Amino acid sequence: MKALIFAAGKGTRLKPFTDRHPKALATVNGVPLLERNIKYLKSFGIKDFVINIHHFGHQIVDFLKQNNNFDCNIEISDETNELLETGGGLIFARRFLDHGEDFLIMNADILTEININALVEYHKKIKDFATLAVSDRESSRKLFFNDDLVLRGWLNVQTGEQRLAEFNKGFKALAFSGVHCINPSIFDKIKRKGKFSVMEEYLDLMQTEHIHGFVHDSILIDVGRPESIIEAEKHFK
Repeated sequence: MKALIFAAGKGTRLKPFTDRHPKALATVNGVPLLERNIKYLKSFGIKDFVINIHHFGHQIVDFLKQNNNFDCNIEISDETNELLETGGGLIFARRFLDHGEDFLIMNADILTEININALVEYHKKIKDFATLAVSDRESSRKLFFNDDLVLRGWLNVQTGEQRLAEFNKGFKALAFSGVHCINPSIFDKIKRKGKFSVMEEYLDLMQTEHIHGFVHDSILIDVGRPESIIEAEKHFK
């Protein structure tokens, strides 16, 4: 299975580090996030990667070269000309991923111990085009799921704004973990072009398609702010 790692973001919350470096090369206990996640996915047998780049992308390319791609096959989806966000980045990387086989997507700034094998097994069993890893934790945004763990809505916890596919019938509110398993049939379902968030597309598609959540209780840290690096260093040695 291939994995697409989103490493293109500007990482504005991690300033001043990101004034001169890509967010994916921020270190936790001296080890860059990108290295940690490549090795984490490798531990589940994944050795084929697509990494998208934009902000100081040449540093990521150089870093991979210096480390012999961590003995993996790595293709670069170069968004130097325009940062396309998660949905646009996925479409831009289509040529590397649309080969009839499921693939994984992971944000470079997530550190977790989710059992990837269990996620993939669940995804293949339910035969959705997208399965989202989610957990019951504090987050500024939540996804709503029904009793069958099918996506039915979204909530901005801070503003109260929400999008629902139907009346809220006691939905479970769970936080997205930045890891999803995808069938390439998604490329024929996505309608947007250019720069957009893949979550926006999921929220449109939930009206007509089944998108399931995979619930995990593993540790997950969004290493997007300096204080979250301090928290991550307590758990990831």
